[in-house]
Amino acid sequence: MEEEYDVIVLGTGLTECILSGIFSVEGKKVLHIDRNDHYGGESASYNLTQIFNKFRPGKEVPQDLGRDRDWNVDMVPKFLMANGELTNILVHTDVTRYIEFKQISGSYVYRDGRVAKVPATEMEAIRSPLMGIFEKRRMKKFFEWLATYKADDPSTFQGMDLDSMSMNEVYAKFGLEPGTKDFIGHAMALQLDDSYLTMPARETVDRIVLYLQSVARYGKSPYIYPLYGLGELPQGFARLSAIYGGTYMLDKPVDEILYDDDGKFMGIRSGEEVAKAKICIGDPTYFPSKVRAGDKVIRAICVLKHPVSGCDNADSAQIIIPQNQVGRKHDIYTTVLSSNHNVVPKDHYLGMVSTVIETNAPHLEIEPAIKLLKPISETFMGIATLYEPLEDGKADNVYISRSYDATSHFETTTDDVKNIYRRITGKDLVLKKRPTVDEEQAAQA
Repeated sequence: MEEEYDVIVLGTGLTECILSGIFSVEGKKVLHIDRNDHYGGESASYNLTQIFNKFRPGKEVPQDLGRDRDWNVDMVPKFLMANGELTNILVHTDVTRYIEFKQISGSYVYRDGRVAKVPATEMEAIRSPLMGIFEKRRMKKFFEWLATYKADDPSTFQGMDLDSMSMNEVYAKFGLEPGTKDFIGHAMALQLDDSYLTMPARETVDRIVLYLQSVARYGKSPYIYPLYGLGELPQGFARLSAIYGGTYMLDKPVDEILYDDDGKFMGIRSGEEVAKAKICIGDPTYFPSKVRAGDKVIRAICVLKHPVSGCDNADSAQIIIPQNQVGRKHDIYTTVLSSNHNVVPKDHYLGMVSTVIETNAPHLEIEPAIKLLKPISETFMGIATLYEPLEDGKADNVYISRSYDATSHFETTTDDVKNIYRRITGKDLVLKKRPTVDEEQAAQA
């Protein structure tokens, strides 16, 4: 450890591991440290013993829950958009060679007390209970426009100025009803709340297009998920970093962050050992004085022995409860997984609920989602505070990531990756295509 590096990375959350992989590929000498004995930081996947140690310390694990190794439970439940930025990064860096993915069976939305499938095809749209017959025609026109829309070609905007028009005005142009706006905005654009309605429409239009393109990639739903849990993602990028010379140390305490006389980062101390570098990347838990606390998020892990009602007996699903369906300011997200994803034993399911906390009784705030999952065998609840850096890192060369938010996917995480990269290097992240396995073997021969 006692040598000079280009970059020291603290914490093995997904954001940190992606950046460590990227900088290693670019030829930087990277030291990556985590005080924990496992990968993933806040975004780790836990086995049964780890879950009980975290949520019920001292309690014995019930025998009927099966083997420890059959459980890989995400502490931050999310899916990947099939056509999203994280998927593009995984493909481009060929980290996909270490991870196998499975498609999520369906995307659902809560409306008027029941769950309905978000249409993935024209036929599903025609049969959908979410809209009446005339509304289906109007929505068809809306989607026909989106099929021709190109973000960099204003001639495809049908005369609309998407940078000045609000999303409400775009919906109005197509005559869409409040209920339709609701499920498009929350279950397709995946907006967290209704504030997007009065903002410039371009971002929401781009989000809906991403959703539709992700559905088109594999059919059924826009989401994919790694077998054995999301903890596989940081490990995949850690392997990438290691192949390109990155040094990893788990279960390594960081006793002191070292700065020079100008207040700039110069290294870290662990016990008697010192490692030096000019740049540090780390998660918020390593820099409590350099971050601000934001929203709090409640996350509930529910163990089920049945598929979720209203989801066509699907082995996996995303269920979104839009805020105004339950009189809230933020949506409630539920992810459903099963033994087909190697995260629970056979005949078990996981229902994981998350939302931004608005009251002093957060467990009651997620009750609408909990009702959809019943009967529930075991429930584990946790509350997390979301942190973000106070400064951009340029003054002291300490670049801090943001906490993982309540969104149901990783698009905000990849935004953070690109933002940190830009702050460090002064340029946009452009990934170099990694050689295939065959090309790498040929180069070594």
